[in-house]
Amino acid sequence: MGSSYIWVFLLLQCKFIFLVSAILDPVDFLALQSIRKSLDDMPGSNFLTSWDFTSDPCNFAGVYCDGNKVIALNLGDPRAGAPGLSGRLDPAIGKLSALAELSVVPGRIMGRLPGTLSNLKNLRFLAISRNFISGDIPASLGDLRNLKTLDLSYNQLTGSIPNSVGSLPALTIFILCHNKLSGSVPNFSSRSLTRLDLKHNDLSGSISPVSLPPSIQYLSLSWNRLTGPVDRLLIRLNQLNYLDLSLNQFNGYIPPRLFTFPISNLQLQRNQFCGPVQLVNQVTIPTVDLSYNRLWGQVSPLFSTVQNLYLNNNRFSGRVPASLVDRLLGGNIQILYLQHNYLTGIEINPTAEIPLRSSLCLQYNCMVPPVETPCPLKAGTQKTRPATQCNEYRG
Repeated sequence: MGSSYIWVFLLLQCKFIFLVSAILDPVDFLALQSIRKSLDDMPGSNFLTSWDFTSDPCNFAGVYCDGNKVIALNLGDPRAGAPGLSGRLDPAIGKLSALAELSVVPGRIMGRLPGTLSNLKNLRFLAISRNFISGDIPASLGDLRNLKTLDLSYNQLTGSIPNSVGSLPALTIFILCHNKLSGSVPNFSSRSLTRLDLKHNDLSGSISPVSLPPSIQYLSLSWNRLTGPVDRLLIRLNQLNYLDLSLNQFNGYIPPRLFTFPISNLQLQRNQFCGPVQLVNQVTIPTVDLSYNRLWGQVSPLFSTVQNLYLNNNRFSGRVPASLVDRLLGGNIQILYLQHNYLTGIEINPTAEIPLRSSLCLQYNCMVPPVETPCPLKAGTQKTRPATQCNEYRG
């Protein structure tokens, strides 16, 4: 019997040790309580129903622990289309000292980003997108030296992008699109940055040729007020596979080398790029949009391998290369927009049948379009540019 008592004693002792080791750190426990009080489920969401503090918080939805510390906090049901949360982000988040990951699903989280986020020295992933976060981006986020992903897109952030945030050494993904940010694009010091998305803001000024690291693969700066030449910048970014600089005020010439990059979608439309487009090799980029610029010279036959080519609303002149016409009639070019230029001719039979999946627009050039083709509404109704404009351009 004595040995039985010893085994029972040892078993109870092991259970006691297990329970002690499973108890969450008191600081983290109180922090989670404060976070819960500042949030509510939106209609249709039951994410927070599991947050019953009479049970182990490490079993709460979106809470992940390592030992007695919270290491990840994913607030809201991650399933696509699920209702999010409402409320505010409590500053107590900054007390979760071991936190490495913080995310908030789309919802109605309002207010400012807590300045206490800078206390999370282990934070590697911060994603709070598609909510209603407002105010400035705290410059103290630059203290998060281990941060790799920062996504604050689709919010209402104002002010400038702090230089300290651009200086984060470990950044790989930086997404601030669809906010109300102003000021200039900071210099980025991370040599591992691969994705930079700042589109749909109010950023202005020029971009230094050395402000972005050559590691960038995805770059979107569209829908801002950025200015100046970018040729010296672009030729350094030879790992790009996506580039969108559209709807800015960039100027200068487009470097020929850019067309040799492994880009799937090149969008430079609605800027002030000027000069001839000089190509040295066949362009293998599926979609090239250079429309609404100040480009001039002849259309290069090396564009004939592009599937969707937008050269409209520029100052191109001369004849359309026969290779483009052949590829269009063969169904290899799906979109060929050449309207609103100063083109003088195209070798195409008036009875030629353009494939149904392909689109050609030639109107408002210095020629009468030899074929009737549907054009975008923005092209207007005038088929030919006035002769006086054509004469002045040639002169």
